[in-house]
Amino acid sequence: MIDDMAAIRLGVFLTILALMMSLELLFPARTLSKSPKTASMATRWLGNFGLLIISSLIARLILPIGLAGFALYVSSQQWGLLHYLSLPVWLNIAVSVLLLDMLIYWQHRLFHRIPLLWCLHKVHHADRHVDSSTALRFHPTEIIASLGIKAVAIVLFGIPAEAVILFEILLNGFAIFNHANIRLPAKIENLARLVLVTQVLHRIHHSQLMSESNSNFGFSIIWWDKLFGTYTAQASKPDTQIDIGLTQYPNAKQNAWLSGLLWMPFARKK
Repeated sequence: MIDDMAAIRLGVFLTILALMMSLELLFPARTLSKSPKTASMATRWLGNFGLLIISSLIARLILPIGLAGFALYVSSQQWGLLHYLSLPVWLNIAVSVLLLDMLIYWQHRLFHRIPLLWCLHKVHHADRHVDSSTALRFHPTEIIASLGIKAVAIVLFGIPAEAVILFEILLNGFAIFNHANIRLPAKIENLARLVLVTQVLHRIHHSQLMSESNSNFGFSIIWWDKLFGTYTAQASKPDTQIDIGLTQYPNAKQNAWLSGLLWMPFARKK
């Protein structure tokens, strides 16, 4: 069952990625700067996809059975709060997915708040152009930390493997969706943002202004930002003019190479 679900997860991931990248090429919301210091799309993709490959390999080495396999073991030991509530299967999965989504919201906020964690997360925010590949641009050390946080949550709450797999599918899919360099039609945007983190809302999160960057932390539903007071509906500039990235890393070419991305958390910025 786990192998089948893993194959489904990979298939959904590749399908959404291919769809969003195609839409970006056909209907881009923002154009890539032509400055000599701007990295080409190919360079950015090599760096961002390179981080994904390295992170995936390291995660597999650290937890060979994966989070879903770990959840199966936890269930066999009957650990966690949900094992004592005797909820129907569907409700157990639904509650577990919501718990994991809220966990990722707070994890994201902590990675912005705590300096040591921000050193890792800034690799993601240093990208000067947000597109589908930015959703993959996380330092391997951050991925390891996130893996550990999810594993602790699985033990504490007794989250079932089915919920873990479903959540990972949703998390990956929505992350690619809301990082995509597209813009929904206005009427659809206004409806979608009542529930989901749209591309426009997430580009606010990638603004160089910290007041805007420290908002819209959600990756899928926008409810957590509204509930916990971190929702920003409009940026100080129109969507096409938001300054993306980090002011400390103005040279997009330098922070696009894979070697530079891997070293970025440990390099002292003058």
